[in-house]
Amino acid sequence: MVDLKSMKFGDELLKRGFAKMTKGGVVMDVTNAEQAKIAEKAGAVSVMALERVPSDIRAQGGVARMSDPLKVKEILESVSIPVMAKVRIGHLSEASILESLGVDMLDESEVLTPADPFYHINKRLYKVPVVCGARTFPEAVRRIFEGAAMIRTKGEAGTGNIIEAVRHIRTVSDGIYILNSLTNDEMFKVAENISKSYTNLRDLTSEDLYGESEKMPYNNVYYGMDFREISNEIFKVLKEIKHLKRLPLVNFAAGGIATPADAALMMKMGMDGVFVGSGIFKSKDPQRMAEAIVDATENYEDYKLLGDVSSGLEGMHGLDIAEIEKLQNR
Repeated sequence: MVDLKSMKFGDELLKRGFAKMTKGGVVMDVTNAEQAKIAEKAGAVSVMALERVPSDIRAQGGVARMSDPLKVKEILESVSIPVMAKVRIGHLSEASILESLGVDMLDESEVLTPADPFYHINKRLYKVPVVCGARTFPEAVRRIFEGAAMIRTKGEAGTGNIIEAVRHIRTVSDGIYILNSLTNDEMFKVAENISKSYTNLRDLTSEDLYGESEKMPYNNVYYGMDFREISNEIFKVLKEIKHLKRLPLVNFAAGGIATPADAALMMKMGMDGVFVGSGIFKSKDPQRMAEAIVDATENYEDYKLLGDVSSGLEGMHGLDIAEIEKLQNR
């Protein structure tokens, strides 16, 4: 018998492998056991535990944190599919608490209010796989360097508007295309440029202490690593991406997926699966919408089926991106 626990916890290869087991499927946001059961019945490959779905976070405002541990336990006990849980960006303690509860994956998510203005979590310190959002190719590379096991588009969660998810897919894909034409020397310059994000705090401290007259050295800028070590590790990530001609881990779409056609579009654009949040439980018929999005994801080029499952469905009310504060900037 396959030992699932030994497969999902451990080194980077094992964590990426566990994340890959969700490939081709739908991950659904849930806030309680009842919603988790609906998601499992509809065919979701995993559920994501969070305190409020993104549209409610957007409407209610305030600080959005990890879900109540009681709710996470309730969801864990209610379904047999993997359970993911959202943690605030950079919140080491929330991540450790959720890991101790036994969740199958963490999502270091911009949907929640960030905890750290400078750094994401060093995912390599955790045994549980971690998924992270990315808007651009450099963001995806940084999250992979930090040990993410899965990448997803950030999209614009809670809007029912797909445009930002499409923007992120095209932006990351263009970065991979450009990378494939670079020499090793050119790639190393790109690696150094991507690494500069980790020196922002040191630059700020240096300016506070010395003004612009002197720069402090870039040693110990991220979990004991200096700038050169970070650049070398990011160069290795770039070489791996160039060799594979894609990100070396599963890449899902998220943020704004509200209809079966939205899910099919994401798969048509080459994504490995989709996350759906408010699009299901803010629709008129969550059970039917959940089943339709699973069917659309698994059969994204069967346009007769897509027409059938979409018929008579009413998606969530959408928002114009130009009129709202973007969560993806977190």
